Amino acid sequence: MEMGILGLPQSGKSTLFEIMTGVKIGAHHNEAVVRGQASVPDERFDKLVEIYKPVKATPAKVPFADVHAVGEHPWEAIRQNLSGTDGILHVVDGFSLPDVQLSIEAYRKLEDELLLSDLLIIEKKMEKLAKMPRKAIPTQEAAQNELLPRLKDCLEAGKPLRMAGLTPAEIFTLKSFSFWTIKPELVVVNVAEDNLVFTDQFATEAKLTEPVMGICCKIEAELAGLDAADQKEFLVSMNIAEPAFGRIIRAAFSLLGRISFFTVGEDEVKAWVIPKETKAPKAAGAIHNDFERGFIKAEIMSYDDFIAHSGSAAQVKSAGRLRLEGKEYIVQDGDIITFRFNI
Repeated sequence: MEMGILGLPQSGKSTLFEIMTGVKIGAHHNEAVVRGQASVPDERFDKLVEIYKPVKATPAKVPFADVHAVGEHPWEAIRQNLSGTDGILHVVDGFSLPDVQLSIEAYRKLEDELLLSDLLIIEKKMEKLAKMPRKAIPTQEAAQNELLPRLKDCLEAGKPLRMAGLTPAEIFTLKSFSFWTIKPELVVVNVAEDNLVFTDQFATEAKLTEPVMGICCKIEAELAGLDAADQKEFLVSMNIAEPAFGRIIRAAFSLLGRISFFTVGEDEVKAWVIPKETKAPKAAGAIHNDFERGFIKAEIMSYDDFIAHSGSAAQVKSAGRLRLEGKEYIVQDGDIITFRFNI
């Protein structure tokens, strides 16, 4: 799981990367790509840490990658380093451009590059398959060949592949292509501190199907440099409920189709990251392969039940709200789980 950050030069993408991950780009100026992880803000996790006061606290994290795309072939650097990412965070300049339409044009400029890149891949593949005898085409490529004309039409209409109405099975069939526009995308508009409504104007006029969020990287960079107490005071003075970068991290986490479940105790409280619709044995495997191989049952209480019973597992159990679930149970976001296994 990884989110690639894209944006035109001077859009603020590297600043946002630093704010979210704490990794300083300047310390990696000779590297083509810089990677870092952002902790996912979660009030539930914070409350569990407050209750258990563990030796170690490990929140859920989202990996981000930022490319230092300069020189004669910047797009090639992006293609080489971000093509394997699972989603795109597209940062748009909304602070230096004097008009919303100019920001929309800046967004479209990079999106057009992504569309063109995908279109070239499709045309090249279709040309190759057209030269092959039908019986000589492998089964996997034959399935892809059925989809390619539809994808080509979508791109030529100026629409990303995520709008092609593909089923999960069809998306899996196309996985080997690493298409750009099939990935989920989050659009983040970097606005000036005296024009925070710019994001709403951008979203209204751009009419995107992708989610759009706003941030003022200038303010958020100042905020990220403060300790927890000073951050709280700063937010109150600015009449802000929470840092925008926290909301963006959560949105990226959700966009990638991830949820988290918790394991708790005095040694450690940890948020484990798994895909949505994961069954209990596979979730156990996120902790250790042996947990999945020897899975017997999952002892589960929901976070809401836990809090409703004074943060006491014993009270949850006595109230009959502690559940034993088997191999077919689909883990829910916020479940607190103890796995029973035998190897």
